[in-house]
Amino acid sequence: MTPDAPAPDAAAQAHSDRLLGFIRGQIAASGGAIPFSRYMELALYAPGLGYYSAGARKFGAEGDFVTSPELGPTFAECMAEAAAQVFAQLGGDVDFFEIGGGSGSFAEAALRHLQAIGALPARYLILEPSADLRERQQARLADTLAPEVFARVSWLNGPPEEKWRGVLFANEVLDALPTPRFVVRGGEVFEEYVALDPQGALIRVEQPADALLHAAVRHVERDVGAPFAEGYRSELLPQLPYWIQAVGGLLDDGAMLFVDYGYPRREYYLPERSDGTLVCHHRHRANGNPFHLPGLQDITAFVDFTALAEAGVNAGFDFGGYCAQASFLINSGLPGRLAAIEEMGDLVERHRRTNEVKRLTLPGEMGERFQVMGFQRGVDIRPLFVRGDLSRRL
Repeated sequence: MTPDAPAPDAAAQAHSDRLLGFIRGQIAASGGAIPFSRYMELALYAPGLGYYSAGARKFGAEGDFVTSPELGPTFAECMAEAAAQVFAQLGGDVDFFEIGGGSGSFAEAALRHLQAIGALPARYLILEPSADLRERQQARLADTLAPEVFARVSWLNGPPEEKWRGVLFANEVLDALPTPRFVVRGGEVFEEYVALDPQGALIRVEQPADALLHAAVRHVERDVGAPFAEGYRSELLPQLPYWIQAVGGLLDDGAMLFVDYGYPRREYYLPERSDGTLVCHHRHRANGNPFHLPGLQDITAFVDFTALAEAGVNAGFDFGGYCAQASFLINSGLPGRLAAIEEMGDLVERHRRTNEVKRLTLPGEMGERFQVMGFQRGVDIRPLFVRGDLSRRL
C-alpha cells in the first residue's frame, strides 16, 4: 500500500534516491539480500541519509507525526512528577536519562517542572543518535532554559558507562528499534529479507531463520498456546533483552519507564493480525509500505509488552507495573495539572491545554493506544501503576 500523500519536492526526492542508492549498494555487497531489520536500520539511521539522521522536520504539525510531548507540557510535567517520586526515595545525586530526545520539547518541559517543584536531577542525560536532532535539542534547550538548569544537560553517544542512580525514560523508542520479520512456511520459520528485482526496485524475499530468531518464534508459539498458521508474518525482536541490558544494565538504583504503542503478546500475535504490525508515517498519513520513499518516512512496529516485561526482569530489575498512558498520567499528578489549567486566565490557552489533556487521555486518542511499563531496582514505583493496572494481560 502506497500512501495518498503529496509528492515530495525535488530536493526531498533526490535525498530519498541517494539513500535508495546506498541501500542498493549494501544489498549488492551482502550477496543480493539483507535482513529486513538491516533495511529498517539503514532507512532510519544511515548517517546523513536515514530518516532520523537527516535534517527534515519529523515531529509536530509540520512533520510526519505528533508525539505526546509535542502537544504541550502536560505529558512531560506528569513524567517529571513520577521521576520526582523516584528521586525522593533515592536521595542524594540522581540522574534523569532520556533515550531519544526528539525535538527537545520533553526535556524542556520536564526540566522546567522539576525546577519548579525543587527536584532537579544532578544531570539530565540525553542519548540521541541523530546529529541533526542533537543540534536542534541543544539550541532549543540553551534558548529556553535558565543557564544553571541548562548546565545540567549533557548529550551521550551511548548509554552511561559507569553505574548511576535515577530514572531512565524512553518515549516511542522501542517501536523504532530495527526489528526482524518472520514468516511461517510449511511449519518452518523463515526470516524476511530485502532484495532487488531486475529493475532495481526493493522487494521482500525469505530465507531460513537463524537459530536466535527460530528459537524466539517457537517461544512465542509455546506462550500463546498454538503454532502460527501457514503464511503468518509478523515482527519479533529477539535482541530486546540485550538492548535493555545495554541501556539499563548500569542503573544501580532507580526506575526505567517505557512509553509506547503495542499489545501484550497474546493480543500482538492474534491469528487475524497475520501480516504483523508494521506501520509507516509520512506527512501524518499511515501506510504499510516500508519501501515507499526511504529516508522520508518513519518505519515502526508495535511493541510486544510481554517481551518487554521478560527482558526487564531478565536484566535484573523488578517489574514495576503496566498500564495505559491515561492511567499513568492520572497516577502521576494529572489532576493537579488540570486544576492549574482550569485556573488560567487566558481563555485561548486554557482551551488549548484542555484539548491537549483530552488527546493525551481519551481512549480514542493516545490514552489507551499508548501504554507505560516500568521496572524498579532499589525503589518502589508500583503506586504509579495502581490505577488501571494491566499486568494481568501480560
